[in-house]
Amino acid sequence: MMLFFYVSILSFIRLPINQYKIMQKTVLFIFAIVLFSCKNEAEVKTLKVGDYRGVFEVLDKEKLPFNFEVLSDHKLVISNSNEIIEVDEIVYRNDSVFIMLPYFETYFAGVLDDDNLKGKFFEESRDRIVPFSAEYNNDKRFVFDIKRLPYSLDGSWEMVFSANIEADRYIAKGVFEQRGNFVRGTIETTTGDYRFLEGIVDGNQMKLSTFDGAHAFLFKATLTDSTMSGMFYSGNHFKEPFIAKRNANYELPDADNLTFLKKGYDTLTFSFPDLDGKMVALSDEKFKNKVVLVQAMGSYCPNCLDESKFYSKFYKANKHRGIEIVALAFENAKTETKAIKGITRMKDRVGINYPILLAQYGTNSKQKAQEKLPMLNHVLSYPTTIYIDKKGNVRKIHTGFNGPATGDKYEHFKIEFNNFMDELLSE
Repeated sequence: MMLFFYVSILSFIRLPINQYKIMQKTVLFIFAIVLFSCKNEAEVKTLKVGDYRGVFEVLDKEKLPFNFEVLSDHKLVISNSNEIIEVDEIVYRNDSVFIMLPYFETYFAGVLDDDNLKGKFFEESRDRIVPFSAEYNNDKRFVFDIKRLPYSLDGSWEMVFSANIEADRYIAKGVFEQRGNFVRGTIETTTGDYRFLEGIVDGNQMKLSTFDGAHAFLFKATLTDSTMSGMFYSGNHFKEPFIAKRNANYELPDADNLTFLKKGYDTLTFSFPDLDGKMVALSDEKFKNKVVLVQAMGSYCPNCLDESKFYSKFYKANKHRGIEIVALAFENAKTETKAIKGITRMKDRVGINYPILLAQYGTNSKQKAQEKLPMLNHVLSYPTTIYIDKKGNVRKIHTGFNGPATGDKYEHFKIEFNNFMDELLSE
């Protein structure tokens, strides 16, 4: 594992000159931790077993909290409402600790001070560094004054993000469940969900957060009995305002009607290399006379991870019925080698048993992805799945993926998915 961090540092040397500053900060910080720890080798410190409250430092001097529990020297679990994320790649050196998140390329590098931890969170491909700290023996996510609202947030909320900026404006649906001061739920969009959210209501203030290993989200809002107005923070690189109103009957546009084949095209075609460099095309014998799902995804994408877990189980149970799944990976990683490494890590961790092809690396630009799949009107989201029948006809294109965090919606999706696959396989 330590080799990974040294190789990661050295890889920054090949970055373009306009990324030199971020490279310099990263190298200096990690080497300061690794090489100049104040303890002797014989005095290696480890994380103490127990609960921790982690805090990211984000924009506007806001604090984005998350919870984790250390189970042993080399295992911890991150919790968000009903979600549990197991982390089992932890390396120590003197009073320093490196925590590699599962599935993604992200990691923490920090220094232990007594029982607490302080350091930075890294996502190299997007040059993102977020300061963080973690306090031992603290399982509280948010602190509140036990000021309860005379009404509940339970139910559905019609939401609009960046309402006053037409180019950035988008719609969403909040689904929340409140018990006392505690709130949990998620926010659904046309491209996927905002994960398992957990937080509090304190008087007329709502605070929700999540950390899934890739995304760190914070939602803060001021409430009335039927409205909310607030700010959404993503790490320390982005924020945008949102408004919402109660609407028990609100539904987002149908995810099956957002992406479609352009006029002049009647099918999908592609040819991309697999992880061994062998070119794979939809016209290959392997896919003929079979139902095929083509999944546009990225190994850095939590919604893609949710979908890949679902598809892997389905493929394993139904491959014998004449179905094939092939994923097209659009990666942020700056080099082909790092892109393949990230995809392989996710594939091995999940147990993905269908091929993943490297369609793009160096950017997750959806415009560039659409150039590689010119028959689509656009690539609106990762993931996007194209359903192809046994005759090679595109029967449906599903944009985004609202996964387990969406509860009933996810269960409904699974029923619809299985029914549609039965229909295609029976033809």
